[in-house]
Amino acid sequence: MYIIGIAGGSGSGKTTFTQKVLAQVNDPRVGVMHQDNYYLSQPPRELLVDGEPNFDHPDAFDWPLLRNHLGLLKESKRVEMPIYDYESEMRTKEVQVLGPCKILILEGIFALWDRDLREQMDLKFYLHVESDIRFIRRLFRDLKDRARTLEEVIRQYYDLVRPMHQTYLEPTRQYADMIVGEETDTAANVLSAMIKQKLNELKT
Repeated sequence: MYIIGIAGGSGSGKTTFTQKVLAQVNDPRVGVMHQDNYYLSQPPRELLVDGEPNFDHPDAFDWPLLRNHLGLLKESKRVEMPIYDYESEMRTKEVQVLGPCKILILEGIFALWDRDLREQMDLKFYLHVESDIRFIRRLFRDLKDRARTLEEVIRQYYDLVRPMHQTYLEPTRQYADMIVGEETDTAANVLSAMIKQKLNELKT
C-alpha cells in the first residue's frame, strides 16, 4: 500500500486539499484516514489547561489505535475508523469502514509527528499557510460548524493553538518531502497526477 501523509496547522486547508485530490483522482482504491477521528474522548489530565482539553498537543491523539489501523490496512484488511464529534468533544458510537485500499492518504495536524508512521509513508506533504489566514479560517469554521463562541475561539487560539503550533507542529515541517503554500490547486493537480500514475503502475 502506498501511503501519503498530509500535515499542516489548524486552518491550513488539509481537508479541502485532500478533497480536491480525491475529486480529481476519483478512484475507490484511494482511501483517507482523518487524524481528527483519532482524538481521545478523554484527554490525559496533564493536557487540561484551566479545565479545558488541549486538542493541539500530540498526546491528545490515540496513537496506538492509529498505528494499529494503519498496520491492518497495510495487510489489505478493513478497519472501523472512529468518528469524532466536535460539539460533544467525544467519539460517537458510529464508525466508518475503511479499506482495503491501494493508496492511503493520512491527513491531520500531526500526520508527520509520529516517527513510526512517518517511516511507513512514501510521500509527505506539509501545508504552510500564514498564521493570520489560518486563524481566520479556523474562526469561521468553529463558529459555523463546531458550536463555538467568538470568545472561545479567540481564547483557545492564543492559549493553546498558537503555542502548540510553534512548539510541536511547525518542527514537523522538516520531515516533509513537499511544502505547499497557498497555491493548493496547483499542488493538488500535481499530487493527483502522481496518484493516477501510481494506480496505473499497480495494474501491471
